[in-house]
Amino acid sequence: METATTTRGAVSAASLPNILTYLRILAVPAVVLCLILIAGDTGRWWALGVYVAACITDWLDGFLARVWRQQSLLGRMLDPIADKLLVGATLLMLTYDRTIDGLHVVAAVVILCREILVSGLREFLAELNVRVHVTQLAKWKTTMQMVALGVLLAGPAGDKLVPGVTWTGLVMLWMAALLTLWTGYDYLKAAVRTAIER
Repeated sequence: METATTTRGAVSAASLPNILTYLRILAVPAVVLCLILIAGDTGRWWALGVYVAACITDWLDGFLARVWRQQSLLGRMLDPIADKLLVGATLLMLTYDRTIDGLHVVAAVVILCREILVSGLREFLAELNVRVHVTQLAKWKTTMQMVALGVLLAGPAGDKLVPGVTWTGLVMLWMAALLTLWTGYDYLKAAVRTAIER
């Protein structure tokens, strides 16, 4: 979840929102290990369960931080890192096991490149004390991306229950990739404009 937060006084590194973010980071190797160590459909369902739990913490940590006024610089730094680690690792594993293959790899590469691009642009803009606010479109992109990866984690195991699960996930992945290009362009445009003005 790409959220801009505001620091409100000293917040403990052990606050619940931060703990949820730590758990989301720990979920990254857990998803990978489920797919590598647990054979067949069982591994996919376990990976999906861990992934869904991580996505829930993504929403919950931001919600609790706002409601309890526990927004912090640590949380602001770690939240996007946790998101990118989860997305990147999941895309790599789905490509590795060929759930994403052929031309569909292009969509995965677009998403990964955008995440790297935006991270670099954010660092550049932060040095200039410029903040690019998250648009509603960027939130839709994140939601589409997370749902697409979840559907693809079910993949062939899901196809056995409901035919077309993998195909649906691939279509959603392409939709997420297109939204990714659009929102990435917004960040790039803001960065270029700022660089020229400064």
